[in-house]
Formats: sequence, C-alpha cells, structure tokens
Amino acid sequence: MADIILRKNEDKRIKKGHLWVFSNEISKVIGEPLNGDIVDVYDYQNNFIAKGFYNKHSLISVRIISKQKEFDLRELFEQRIISAYNFRKLIYPNRNSFRLVFSESDLLPGLIIDKYNDTYVLQVYSVGMERKIDIIIEILDKKLKAQNIFSKNDEYFRQLEGLSVEDKIYKGEMRQEIISDGEVNYKIDFKSAHKTGFYFDQCDNRLFVSKFCKDKDVLDCFCNAGGFGLNAAKQGAKSVTFVDSSKKEIENAEFNFKLNNFSCKSKFVEADVFDFLQNCLLTNEKYDVIIVDPPAFAKNKKSLPAAIKGYEKLNRLAMSVLNDNGILFSSSCSYHLKEEVFISIINNAANKLKKKAQLFYFNNASLDHPFLPSMEETVYLKFAGVRILN
Repeated sequence: MADIILRKNEDKRIKKGHLWVFSNEISKVIGEPLNGDIVDVYDYQNNFIAKGFYNKHSLISVRIISKQKEFDLRELFEQRIISAYNFRKLIYPNRNSFRLVFSESDLLPGLIIDKYNDTYVLQVYSVGMERKIDIIIEILDKKLKAQNIFSKNDEYFRQLEGLSVEDKIYKGEMRQEIISDGEVNYKIDFKSAHKTGFYFDQCDNRLFVSKFCKDKDVLDCFCNAGGFGLNAAKQGAKSVTFVDSSKKEIENAEFNFKLNNFSCKSKFVEADVFDFLQNCLLTNEKYDVIIVDPPAFAKNKKSLPAAIKGYEKLNRLAMSVLNDNGILFSSSCSYHLKEEVFISIINNAANKLKKKAQLFYFNNASLDHPFLPSMEETVYLKFAGVRILN
C-alpha cells in the first residue's frame, strides 16, 4: 500500500467532498504504486483523509473511492450500484432504460453505466476502475440479471487516462434494442450510435418541451435520434422538422417517427444546421418552437472563445426564424461553458436582433444524472427555455 501526502491546504477541497486529487496538489508519494492501485491519501500533517485509485500519468492523480481506511471493495461497489439502481427506479418507476451510474456523482469514479432494458453499456475512464471491471461485470450479471454487457467508450477521455480505446463485449452481444424514455420508443443500434447509444441526459427536458408544442410548427435542430421532435409529435405538434448533418441520424429519426405511428406533418432534413437556418432566413420559413441541442463546441478551455461565438451565432439564427412570441429551447453540453456565460450568450443574441429574451426555464441534465454540489465537474449540461419578444 502506497501513501499520497498532499501539500499544505490542498486537503480542504477533498474534505468538503471533492473526489479528485490533482497531480500538482501532491507533496510526495511514499512507496511505488502502480497505475490503478488503491492508495491512502494524507494531509500535509499525515492525517488520513481517504483512499482512491492512483494514476501517475493523469492530471487527476487520485480518484477518491472511500473516506474509510478499511473496506471490502466488492461490497462497496455492490452497495453503490444497487443504491444507484434503486434511486433510478424511484424516480422513473415505469422505465427500464436510464443512466444507472453517473461516475463520481454515484461515488463510482470513472465509471458510467447506461441501462437499456437488460443490456448494460459501460464507459470506463479510470485505470483503477478498469483493473476492477470484473467486479462490476459480476454485480451486473448476478444482481441485476444483465443479458448483455459491453463498453462503448469515448476515445478522448480514455486517452487522457492512458487507457486503450478498444471496446469490449463482456457478456452476450452488441444487439439492437427498442427502448422507451417514458413517452416515446426508440431503436438503438449500438454499433453505429453515438456515446453509449442514447442521450438519456435530455429525457426530462424533452418531456418539458413537449408541453409547448401542441398545434405548433416545431423545428428540432441537431435532432440525433429525434428525441425532442418525437416528444413534440407525441403531444400533438402541427408539424415537426428534424435536422441533422448525419445521414444515419436522420434515418434513425425517421425510423423512430414511424415506430411510434405518429401522423403529424413531418420533414427529415440532412443538412448542416447553420446552413439550414440561413436558408430559412432567405426563404422566410418560420417556426413556433425551435430546439437547438448541438454537440459540445468547447472540448477544453482553449476552444472556449471560438465556442462562445459559435453558440451566439447559432442562437441568433434560431431566433431569426421564430414566429412572433416564439419559443427557443437552447442547450449546451460544453462543461467549460458556465451557466452565467451561456445565459448571457442567449441574451446577446437577442439584443443583436433588437429583441428581448424572456427566460422562463433553466435546467441541467435529467434526474438520472445527479451532481455533487461539492464537485462542479459533475455538472455539464445547460438547458434554457426563452420566449423571444419583439
């Protein structure tokens, strides 16, 4: 067992509930821990603080797993996974598909598990968690009766941890699933889908947005599998236009529209969203409700200035093709873009059009993506509903 001794005052954040020790916060390492080993963390006065997974090659040198000095890792993992499962069934009693484990937020650092019926899809971003993955697989198999277990990792975050990028099938097969978000059914093709297969983080926001769509002309930008537009159709939208630059996602959205037997007027457009909105300006095509849910424009702090310009242009274009008193739902999943900046972007976009943005709704990710108040890194999604007034 190796010991990590922190610099003076670097223990304060950890004692308040943060779960990461950064490399520049370490005074010395006693012993020769291997990447993925469990280490003891002490303050500069040699008082025990916590145990965590160690990685000397990562900026996040230690991911805290327990404040207890002695524990059984398998029992700890099982208790936390079952607790996470019970919480999801409490908030979504009628759903069989949701984010089961949200990494640090569920005190399982570096581990994401999405549940699709009896299929479990993993993302592992910690060397320590990777080395103990057999325990996770056994719990999903024995306790939750998993039929299929496999990984679909994000290469960027795996590389930051020095992990291989190849995905693995741990049990069963990578087959298609038909899932429900509580209102709408979706076909999930894991072999071609983004992330783990579906964006569960917007489920609650999709349901909220649908309340404003009855008898409205709705535009779903960056539609992916069609979530926002499909929920709008479910609630009686007059028409829904789905736009995405990916041919595969447009095909998925159209398949899901037919899967749910929706009958409202619909259009499925494979196009760059910026180009599509520019063309709407030229043709004077207008909508009552517009949703813009783009991929992250800012992967890191360095790209933030360019991302801010991109978000402002996107929101300004969307506002320009809204009918009078139309509603814009705007989202950003860029962690480095803070909430107050995101709101100011929307306001600036309205000001440039000599309009007013009336904010009536603001939310983060769905309830199966809880966050730790002690750890701002667990909050990333921002979702705003604004009425655009002349």
